Amino acid sequence: MRRRDFIIFLAGAMAAWPLAARAQQKSMPVIGVLGTGSPGPAAPLLAAVRQGLSETGYVEGQTVAIEYRWAEGRFDRLPGLAADLVSRKMKVIWTGSVPGAIAAKNATSSIPIVFFSGGDPVRLGLVDSLARPGGNLTGVSGFHLELMPKRLELLSELVPQAGVIALLVNPNSPLAEPMMEDAQEAARAKGLQLRVLKAGTESEIDAAFATVAQINTGVLVFETDPLFFSLGDHILALASRHAVAAIYTTRSFSAAGGLASYGPSLSAAYRRLGIYVGKILNGAKPADLAVQ
Repeated sequence: MRRRDFIIFLAGAMAAWPLAARAQQKSMPVIGVLGTGSPGPAAPLLAAVRQGLSETGYVEGQTVAIEYRWAEGRFDRLPGLAADLVSRKMKVIWTGSVPGAIAAKNATSSIPIVFFSGGDPVRLGLVDSLARPGGNLTGVSGFHLELMPKRLELLSELVPQAGVIALLVNPNSPLAEPMMEDAQEAARAKGLQLRVLKAGTESEIDAAFATVAQINTGVLVFETDPLFFSLGDHILALASRHAVAAIYTTRSFSAAGGLASYGPSLSAAYRRLGIYVGKILNGAKPADLAVQ
Protein backbone atom coordinates (compact mmCIF):
# COMPACT_ATOMS: atom_id res chain seq x y z
CA MET A 1 0.00 0.00 0.00
CA ARG A 2 1.37 3.37 -0.99
CA ARG A 3 2.10 5.89 1.76
CA ARG A 4 -0.65 8.29 0.60
CA ASP A 5 -3.26 5.49 0.43
CA PHE A 6 -2.26 4.24 3.88
CA ILE A 7 -2.67 7.72 5.37
CA ILE A 8 -6.12 8.03 3.81
CA PHE A 9 -7.09 4.59 5.14
CA LEU A 10 -5.81 5.41 8.62
CA ALA A 11 -7.65 8.73 8.70
CA GLY A 12 -10.87 7.04 7.67
CA ALA A 13 -10.46 4.39 10.35
CA MET A 14 -9.84 7.02 13.01
CA ALA A 15 -12.92 8.98 11.91
CA ALA A 16 -15.07 5.87 12.08
CA TRP A 17 -13.83 4.84 15.55
CA PRO A 18 -16.03 7.25 17.57
CA LEU A 19 -19.06 6.06 15.59
CA ALA A 20 -18.18 2.44 16.33
CA ALA A 21 -17.62 3.24 19.99
CA ARG A 22 -20.98 5.00 20.23
CA ALA A 23 -22.68 2.09 18.48
CA GLN A 24 -21.08 -0.36 20.91
CA GLN A 25 -22.13 1.76 23.87
CA LYS A 26 -25.66 2.03 22.52
CA SER A 27 -25.88 -1.75 22.22
CA MET A 28 -25.26 -2.22 25.95
CA PRO A 29 -28.28 -3.73 27.72
CA VAL A 30 -30.14 -1.25 29.92
CA ILE A 31 -31.76 -2.24 33.20
CA GLY A 32 -34.15 -0.10 35.19
CA VAL A 33 -34.08 0.38 38.95
CA LEU A 34 -37.46 1.21 40.48
CA GLY A 35 -36.60 2.58 43.91
CA THR A 36 -39.28 3.16 46.52
CA GLY A 37 -37.08 5.33 48.72
CA SER A 38 -34.13 7.64 48.11
CA PRO A 39 -30.72 6.97 46.53
CA GLY A 40 -28.70 7.95 49.63
CA PRO A 41 -29.96 5.35 52.11
CA ALA A 42 -30.13 2.75 49.33
CA ALA A 43 -26.45 3.17 48.33
CA PRO A 44 -25.11 0.14 50.28
CA LEU A 45 -27.83 -2.09 48.84
CA LEU A 46 -27.16 -0.84 45.31
CA ALA A 47 -23.50 -1.70 45.84
CA ALA A 48 -24.55 -5.25 46.72
CA VAL A 49 -26.65 -5.48 43.53
CA ARG A 50 -23.68 -4.27 41.48
CA GLN A 51 -21.51 -6.93 43.12
CA GLY A 52 -23.97 -9.61 42.05
CA LEU A 53 -24.08 -8.18 38.55
CA SER A 54 -20.29 -8.25 38.32
CA GLU A 55 -20.27 -11.93 39.24
CA THR A 56 -22.30 -12.60 36.09
CA GLY A 57 -20.08 -10.43 33.90
CA TYR A 58 -21.83 -7.06 34.02
CA VAL A 59 -20.26 -3.80 35.18
CA GLU A 60 -22.26 -0.57 35.21
CA GLY A 61 -21.07 1.83 32.54
CA GLN A 62 -18.94 -0.81 30.81
CA THR A 63 -21.13 -3.77 29.92
CA VAL A 64 -24.51 -2.64 31.24
CA ALA A 65 -26.31 0.69 31.63
CA ILE A 66 -28.64 1.40 34.54
CA GLU A 67 -31.47 3.92 34.70
CA TYR A 68 -32.72 4.89 38.17
CA ARG A 69 -36.17 6.06 39.21
CA TRP A 70 -36.83 7.05 42.83
CA ALA A 71 -40.25 7.46 44.47
CA GLU A 72 -38.77 9.21 47.55
CA GLY A 73 -41.11 7.26 49.83
CA ARG A 74 -44.26 8.17 47.88
CA PHE A 75 -45.90 4.94 46.79
CA ASP A 76 -48.36 6.83 44.59
CA ARG A 77 -45.47 7.77 42.27
CA LEU A 78 -44.47 4.16 41.60
CA PRO A 79 -46.98 3.36 38.80
CA GLY A 80 -45.85 6.37 36.77
CA LEU A 81 -42.17 5.61 37.31
CA ALA A 82 -42.72 1.96 36.36
CA ALA A 83 -44.59 2.97 33.21
CA ASP A 84 -41.71 5.28 32.27
CA LEU A 85 -39.16 2.46 32.56
CA VAL A 86 -41.40 0.16 30.51
CA SER A 87 -41.76 2.79 27.79
CA ARG A 88 -37.96 2.96 27.56
CA LYS A 89 -37.86 -0.79 26.89
CA MET A 90 -35.59 -1.90 29.71
CA LYS A 91 -34.09 -5.38 29.42
CA VAL A 92 -34.84 -6.02 33.09
CA ILE A 93 -36.54 -3.99 35.83
CA TRP A 94 -35.22 -4.42 39.34
CA THR A 95 -37.02 -3.25 42.46
CA GLY A 96 -36.31 -3.66 46.16
CA SER A 97 -39.83 -3.53 47.60
CA VAL A 98 -43.27 -5.09 47.36
CA PRO A 99 -44.95 -1.80 46.30
CA GLY A 100 -42.36 -1.45 43.55
CA ALA A 101 -42.86 -5.04 42.44
CA ILE A 102 -46.64 -4.59 42.27
CA ALA A 103 -46.28 -1.36 40.26
CA ALA A 104 -43.84 -3.00 37.84
CA LYS A 105 -46.03 -6.09 37.47
CA ASN A 106 -49.02 -3.92 36.65
CA ALA A 107 -46.97 -1.99 34.09
CA THR A 108 -45.66 -4.93 32.04
CA SER A 109 -46.22 -8.64 31.50
CA SER A 110 -43.26 -9.06 29.16
CA ILE A 111 -40.21 -7.27 30.61
CA PRO A 112 -38.51 -9.43 33.26
CA ILE A 113 -38.85 -8.10 36.82
CA VAL A 114 -36.55 -9.03 39.70
CA PHE A 115 -37.78 -8.05 43.16
CA PHE A 116 -36.99 -8.20 46.86
CA SER A 117 -40.07 -8.99 48.95
CA GLY A 118 -40.46 -8.48 52.68
CA GLY A 119 -43.26 -11.05 52.75
CA ASP A 120 -44.27 -14.28 51.08
CA PRO A 121 -44.46 -13.37 47.36
CA VAL A 122 -47.02 -16.12 46.75
CA ARG A 123 -49.31 -14.75 49.45
CA LEU A 124 -48.83 -11.26 48.01
CA GLY A 125 -49.75 -12.39 44.48
CA LEU A 126 -46.37 -11.67 42.89
CA VAL A 127 -45.61 -15.24 41.75
CA ASP A 128 -47.45 -18.53 41.33
CA SER A 129 -45.07 -20.48 43.55
CA LEU A 130 -41.56 -20.16 44.97
CA ALA A 131 -40.16 -23.05 42.92
CA ARG A 132 -41.91 -22.05 39.69
CA PRO A 133 -42.69 -18.33 39.74
CA GLY A 134 -44.42 -18.30 36.35
CA GLY A 135 -44.89 -15.07 34.42
CA ASN A 136 -42.18 -12.43 34.25
CA LEU A 137 -41.29 -12.01 37.95
CA THR A 138 -38.79 -13.65 40.27
CA GLY A 139 -36.51 -12.54 43.05
CA VAL A 140 -35.62 -12.95 46.71
CA SER A 141 -37.92 -12.99 49.74
CA GLY A 142 -36.80 -11.94 53.20
CA PHE A 143 -39.99 -13.32 54.85
CA HIS A 144 -40.05 -10.39 57.26
CA LEU A 145 -43.73 -11.03 57.99
CA GLU A 146 -43.10 -14.60 59.02
CA LEU A 147 -40.36 -13.50 61.44
CA MET A 148 -42.69 -11.21 63.40
CA PRO A 149 -43.39 -13.78 66.19
CA LYS A 150 -39.66 -14.09 66.83
CA ARG A 151 -39.25 -10.30 67.04
CA LEU A 152 -42.08 -10.06 69.58
CA GLU A 153 -40.53 -12.87 71.60
CA LEU A 154 -37.09 -11.24 71.61
CA LEU A 155 -38.49 -7.85 72.52
CA SER A 156 -40.53 -9.26 75.40
CA GLU A 157 -37.36 -10.98 76.69
CA LEU A 158 -35.31 -7.79 76.39
CA VAL A 159 -37.99 -5.70 78.13
CA PRO A 160 -39.92 -8.22 80.28
CA GLN A 161 -41.76 -5.50 82.22
CA ALA A 162 -43.51 -4.20 79.09
CA GLY A 163 -47.17 -5.19 79.22
CA VAL A 164 -47.98 -3.49 75.92
CA ILE A 165 -45.95 -3.63 72.73
CA ALA A 166 -46.56 -1.06 69.99
CA LEU A 167 -46.34 -2.02 66.31
CA LEU A 168 -45.62 0.70 63.77
CA VAL A 169 -46.86 0.14 60.21
CA ASN A 170 -47.11 2.24 57.09
CA PRO A 171 -50.81 2.17 56.12
CA ASN A 172 -49.88 2.88 52.49
CA SER A 173 -47.94 -0.39 52.22
CA PRO A 174 -49.49 -3.58 50.82
CA LEU A 175 -47.73 -5.37 53.69
CA ALA A 176 -49.58 -3.40 56.36
CA GLU A 177 -52.68 -5.60 56.64
CA PRO A 178 -50.91 -8.99 56.65
CA MET A 179 -48.31 -7.56 59.05
CA MET A 180 -51.00 -6.43 61.52
CA GLU A 181 -52.82 -9.77 61.26
CA ASP A 182 -49.66 -11.82 61.85
CA ALA A 183 -48.51 -9.57 64.68
CA GLN A 184 -51.87 -9.72 66.47
CA GLU A 185 -51.94 -13.50 66.18
CA ALA A 186 -48.35 -13.79 67.45
CA ALA A 187 -49.06 -11.41 70.35
CA ARG A 188 -52.14 -13.36 71.43
CA ALA A 189 -50.16 -16.62 71.32
CA LYS A 190 -47.54 -15.13 73.65
CA GLY A 191 -50.02 -13.41 75.96
CA LEU A 192 -48.91 -9.92 74.91
CA GLN A 193 -51.04 -6.85 74.33
CA LEU A 194 -50.36 -5.19 70.98
CA ARG A 195 -51.10 -1.57 70.12
CA VAL A 196 -50.99 -0.81 66.37
CA LEU A 197 -49.81 2.65 65.29
CA LYS A 198 -49.88 3.87 61.71
CA ALA A 199 -47.47 6.32 60.07
CA GLY A 200 -47.08 7.08 56.37
CA THR A 201 -45.07 10.32 56.64
CA GLU A 202 -42.17 11.66 58.68
CA SER A 203 -44.48 13.82 60.81
CA GLU A 204 -46.73 10.83 61.52
CA ILE A 205 -43.68 8.84 62.61
CA ASP A 206 -42.85 11.66 65.04
CA ALA A 207 -46.40 11.52 66.40
CA ALA A 208 -46.24 7.74 66.73
CA PHE A 209 -43.14 7.91 68.93
CA ALA A 210 -44.80 10.57 71.08
CA THR A 211 -47.79 8.23 71.47
CA VAL A 212 -45.56 5.33 72.48
CA ALA A 213 -44.04 7.53 75.19
CA GLN A 214 -47.46 8.73 76.36
CA ILE A 215 -48.99 5.29 76.74
CA ASN A 216 -45.90 4.22 78.67
CA THR A 217 -45.21 1.13 76.61
CA GLY A 218 -41.69 2.21 75.78
CA VAL A 219 -41.48 -0.79 73.49
CA LEU A 220 -41.87 -0.76 69.72
CA VAL A 221 -41.59 -3.24 66.87
CA PHE A 222 -41.30 -2.10 63.27
CA GLU A 223 -42.90 -3.33 60.10
CA THR A 224 -40.46 -3.66 57.22
CA ASP A 225 -41.04 -0.65 55.00
CA PRO A 226 -38.98 1.45 52.55
CA LEU A 227 -40.17 4.67 54.22
CA PHE A 228 -38.85 3.58 57.61
CA PHE A 229 -35.61 2.38 56.04
CA SER A 230 -35.01 5.71 54.27
CA LEU A 231 -35.65 7.61 57.53
CA GLY A 232 -33.45 5.32 59.61
CA ASP A 233 -31.30 8.03 61.22
CA HIS A 234 -34.36 10.06 62.15
CA ILE A 235 -36.10 7.04 63.65
CA LEU A 236 -33.06 6.12 65.74
CA ALA A 237 -32.89 9.69 67.03
CA LEU A 238 -36.57 9.52 68.00
CA ALA A 239 -36.08 6.21 69.80
CA SER A 240 -33.23 7.72 71.80
CA ARG A 241 -35.11 10.94 72.57
CA HIS A 242 -38.24 9.14 73.79
CA ALA A 243 -36.34 6.26 75.47
CA VAL A 244 -38.15 3.71 73.33
CA ALA A 245 -36.78 0.17 73.14
CA ALA A 246 -37.34 -0.93 69.53
CA ILE A 247 -36.56 -3.99 67.49
CA TYR A 248 -36.02 -3.56 63.75
CA THR A 249 -36.11 -5.76 60.67
CA THR A 250 -32.64 -4.96 59.32
CA ARG A 251 -29.17 -4.98 60.84
CA SER A 252 -28.41 -1.43 59.66
CA PHE A 253 -30.58 -0.09 62.52
CA SER A 254 -28.85 -2.02 65.29
CA ALA A 255 -25.43 -1.36 63.75
CA ALA A 256 -26.22 2.37 63.93
CA GLY A 257 -27.20 2.23 67.61
CA GLY A 258 -30.66 0.64 67.71
CA LEU A 259 -31.43 -1.85 70.46
CA ALA A 260 -31.84 -4.96 68.32
CA SER A 261 -32.79 -6.29 64.90
CA TYR A 262 -33.91 -9.66 63.62
CA GLY A 263 -34.09 -10.46 59.95
CA PRO A 264 -32.15 -11.63 56.91
CA SER A 265 -28.98 -10.01 55.62
CA LEU A 266 -30.13 -7.42 53.09
CA SER A 267 -26.69 -7.12 51.50
CA ALA A 268 -26.67 -10.88 50.83
CA ALA A 269 -30.23 -10.74 49.49
CA TYR A 270 -29.51 -7.80 47.18
CA ARG A 271 -26.33 -9.46 45.90
CA ARG A 272 -28.53 -12.41 44.88
CA LEU A 273 -30.84 -9.96 43.10
CA GLY A 274 -27.87 -8.72 41.06
CA ILE A 275 -26.95 -12.28 40.16
CA TYR A 276 -30.51 -12.95 39.00
CA VAL A 277 -30.53 -9.78 36.88
CA GLY A 278 -27.27 -10.92 35.28
CA LYS A 279 -28.62 -14.40 34.63
CA ILE A 280 -31.66 -12.93 32.88
CA LEU A 281 -29.43 -10.69 30.76
CA ASN A 282 -27.56 -13.86 29.83
CA GLY A 283 -30.76 -15.50 28.61
CA ALA A 284 -32.46 -17.07 31.63
CA LYS A 285 -36.22 -16.62 32.04
CA PRO A 286 -37.78 -15.39 35.31
CA ALA A 287 -40.31 -18.24 35.24
CA ASP A 288 -37.41 -20.72 35.46
CA LEU A 289 -35.60 -18.99 38.35
CA ALA A 290 -36.98 -20.06 41.71
CA VAL A 291 -37.61 -17.35 44.27
CA GLN A 292 -34.77 -17.56 46.79
